[in-house]
Amino acid sequence: MTEDQDILLDDEPRTAQEIEEDARQHRRTRICVWIILAGLINFLAYIVLYIYFYGEAVNGTIVTADGQTRYFLQSNAEVSQAAFIYSGIHSISIWPTVGAIMLSMLTLAKERVASSMRKTIVRGQTLITVFATIISLTVIVITIWFTLQFIDRFKNPSDTLPSSPPGHRQ
Repeated sequence: MTEDQDILLDDEPRTAQEIEEDARQHRRTRICVWIILAGLINFLAYIVLYIYFYGEAVNGTIVTADGQTRYFLQSNAEVSQAAFIYSGIHSISIWPTVGAIMLSMLTLAKERVASSMRKTIVRGQTLITVFATIISLTVIVITIWFTLQFIDRFKNPSDTLPSSPPGHRQ
């Protein structure tokens, strides 16, 4: 047998459909990795800003007293309106970010889980679908809850200034 014949026996020629499926999987993998990377960067930015501002706006307070509107994060640190809005939006965005990361990781693990659970009561593909549904519903509910809570801060401002805990800057 020649070397060329040996190669053909080991590697059967691939069909166009197999080549297309490999390209689709490669593209899906790259997209998932980019989603995970972007999500981690967003999460890291959230942590850094949370530490810098000593909190976030969703659990903060808007105070309208003496004809002024003042914005306080949950730590009672006073910030500008722009910082308050940014903090609130960033806090809300964390939940879809975490959901996207989890769904991307689930997508990357899908083939492995499905192939390892062929002879079990619950098939791998079914389990992946259940997990994806739970993740999606949880993220949607928490995102809506945080958004409504943040909107409520603007609709129902307080008329008393929050007390400042010691050690926190204002």
